[in-house]
Amino acid sequence: MNEYGNHDGLGLAKLIRDGEVSARELLDEALARVERVNPQLNAVIRPMTEQANATLEVGVPDGPFAGVPFLLKDLIATYAGVPMMSGSRFFKDYIPDADSELVKRFKQAGLVTFGRTATPEFGVTPITEPELTGATRNPWNLQHTPNGSSGGSAAAVAARILPIASGGDGGGSIRTPAGACGLFGMKPSRGRNPIGPGFGEPWWGFAVEHALTRSVRDSAALLDATHGAIPGAEYSAPPPQNTYLEDAGRDPGKLRIAYSTSPILGRELAPECKIAVENTAKSLADMGHDVEEFTPPVDRDEFIYAYASLVAADISACIAAGEKLLGRKATRKDFELRTWALRKIGRALRGDEITLSRWRLQEFAQTWCQALQPYDAFVTSTLVKTPGLIGNLEPTTSENLQLQALTHLPLGKIATQRSMMIENARALFDYSGMTMPQNVTGQPSMSVPLHWSADGLPVGVMFSGRYGDESTLFQLAGQLERAHPWFDRKPPVCADP
Repeated sequence: MNEYGNHDGLGLAKLIRDGEVSARELLDEALARVERVNPQLNAVIRPMTEQANATLEVGVPDGPFAGVPFLLKDLIATYAGVPMMSGSRFFKDYIPDADSELVKRFKQAGLVTFGRTATPEFGVTPITEPELTGATRNPWNLQHTPNGSSGGSAAAVAARILPIASGGDGGGSIRTPAGACGLFGMKPSRGRNPIGPGFGEPWWGFAVEHALTRSVRDSAALLDATHGAIPGAEYSAPPPQNTYLEDAGRDPGKLRIAYSTSPILGRELAPECKIAVENTAKSLADMGHDVEEFTPPVDRDEFIYAYASLVAADISACIAAGEKLLGRKATRKDFELRTWALRKIGRALRGDEITLSRWRLQEFAQTWCQALQPYDAFVTSTLVKTPGLIGNLEPTTSENLQLQALTHLPLGKIATQRSMMIENARALFDYSGMTMPQNVTGQPSMSVPLHWSADGLPVGVMFSGRYGDESTLFQLAGQLERAHPWFDRKPPVCADP
């Protein structure tokens, strides 16, 4: 078990197949590692030891990850009989009665789920500091955030509790934690992995689920095992020509790649983030790719308002559905202030205003994708800023006053507060405003751990591809992993003995 941290998920599965270790021993080791480092990280917020033991007693399916320990993000992905709190006091006692389709596919892949990981309330912030379970910390520096909303999964994988954990991405929530924790994080194309059944598309189709991993091949092999729409799905991505695992080992050939040091939806790109992009562009050119600087057009304020409006409408609908599900009315005490303000905004917006916001983002998506069509990949920093200190995105005193005012305004008045909505969202976009465009366009996008700051914090570099073309991204990621290996880098807080 001293070698546990030296293997990725496929490597651990091979040890089991070769008879060198048992799935029981791997589970025991993963649980011991939670005990070793989770008190410092607060990444795993609900143990599922009973469920994991039951899985082993029945016998795991003969999938690519047969017997490999796994953690499940506490949002969207339902596991029958296990509470899913979504980072919210309102849902802390909610127990789903069925597995979501993606969870079923995780099980068929052979993964053994032994816990749930922390997430901010409803995943609305790019940090993981919910009032319900407290802040999750970055194993590279405990004073800093692992970002969010898949921050618990990212911290657990980075600290080598396990090699792979689930995540979801509605505005960067796989990619920004991967970038902050020195991991590989792929957001698949919209419709690539199944959502549901039992609920509608999260965040108007912006949100998709997959995983955070230490190796490229684990991400590729898991997507091979899980992709494909369910009947009645609104979206269905085109099937790949090869397996993604094959793609991860295949040379991509000469690609045409654009890069940008623009903050995209933020206002100023941090120097370390700029260095990461520039160094990556040089490395790509040295590899033989055709690289040029290019920034597609975006109206920041228009995008922020439209995106925030649609998220607010979704949060409002989620709470309304929760009221029916739980059989009680929601109150201010059930939610964090920012979430309650979003709910109020969502209730205030008229149907035509919500539809106009949707149309504006659809127009943005067409303009953005047409501008990038000549390129095989588009490279930026994953974050506008390096991983922030714990508490850095808590509302300021003035922001709190504005949020309080929003919650008390009549619904008709709230609908006219466009500038206030943009200003209150500004801090979040100034921190993580690189990732949202790909959630709106549905493009595949990945964060690759190619840079560390002078003070030892990971700085992710993001690559986005054409819709439905994860294959090219996996080929490029595999090439980068071979040229600039990161797998053996260990954070100061690490579960390895």
